[in-house]
Amino acid sequence: MNNVVIDLDEKNTLAMKLLHYFITEKGYTPIILQGVDNEIWLENLEEDYKIVRIVINYIHNDEQYKFDVFKTNRILRKIKAKTLSFKLNTLSIFLDLGSNIDLEQEQQAKNVTAIELKEDKDLQQNKVLKEYYPDLPKKTKYQEDGMELFVKITNDINKHNISDQEKINRVFSPKKPVITYALIILCVLAYFVPLLIGSENSFFNQFAVYGPFVKMGQYYRLLTGAFLHGNILHLLFNMYALWIIGIQLESFIGKWRFLTVYLFSAITASLLSILIHPSTASIGASGAIFGLLGALVYFGYHYRVYLGNVIRNQIIPIIVLNLLLGFLMPGVDNAAHIGGLIGGILIMIGVGVPYKSTSFEKINGKIVSLLYLAFLIFMVFFFKG
Repeated sequence: MNNVVIDLDEKNTLAMKLLHYFITEKGYTPIILQGVDNEIWLENLEEDYKIVRIVINYIHNDEQYKFDVFKTNRILRKIKAKTLSFKLNTLSIFLDLGSNIDLEQEQQAKNVTAIELKEDKDLQQNKVLKEYYPDLPKKTKYQEDGMELFVKITNDINKHNISDQEKINRVFSPKKPVITYALIILCVLAYFVPLLIGSENSFFNQFAVYGPFVKMGQYYRLLTGAFLHGNILHLLFNMYALWIIGIQLESFIGKWRFLTVYLFSAITASLLSILIHPSTASIGASGAIFGLLGALVYFGYHYRVYLGNVIRNQIIPIIVLNLLLGFLMPGVDNAAHIGGLIGGILIMIGVGVPYKSTSFEKINGKIVSLLYLAFLIFMVFFFKG
């Protein structure tokens, strides 16, 4: 059995303190990068500095530093693509720079701030840290030192990582999509029951989204129209989309958030449809489904470390393609699609993304959602332009 030797010199102790602070106090997550040695990359897309990298490796001349800049740019491009980010403010913390390297004079990687730290007192004196992480000096003072400090920091980081992983598992673990199945059953019954009893026309006349009747007080049509479909292909297409999207989104955000998003999107889809086509009847679940797509994009933005490629390569192209087809194909109610899409995004902000949204964001989301709904109601029922 081999003994493990841990070098607890000043540089490595400082690195451990920084790592402990950024992970346990600021919620940064380590990024696993292949072929990157002696540096630690951390990510928190909610902070001013989205990326923090702690460079332990000794960089002794300008050539090495220029290569570091090149390598940093290359890695940041990959992270941008994965996280759907146009700009990633990055803080590079160097712990072992040669004395002839002047960071203020050297060219930095794009959107990267580089600082040098050599000892604990630099945590208090560095201007960047004082501005963006003012509590860092206080949070990196420990009673322990040496191996005792190493054990404490390691245990704290492990506990934090375990807690984060449990949250991720709760969000992404498969769950039974009860609401999705219920919505599909309602849509199927709303199609086949009138067909079987020979009253499909009267059912359509009574429950479709139709502006003049809605304005007369038949407000229920704003919802019931989302459960009706014109033919079997219309029904099958929408139910397949609801099944694919609904199963995933309901599992991610939970039953009641999902139901709120669906119903709110259905209502805003119907209202915008009436506003754009005041004398045309409209039916179908596609407006509400577009709302689910919008909610999925917002959810995916918060969990883009895990879903970035799916959102960029699949969900957004589906939205864009279907909107384009809606403009090109006759008989497609693209106003409902757009109304539902906007409603889905806004109400998703309001109900909040599990473990990501702050109370402030959710309050703002609810306010903006209500303003959007109020605007549509005003334009449909009261505007006389």
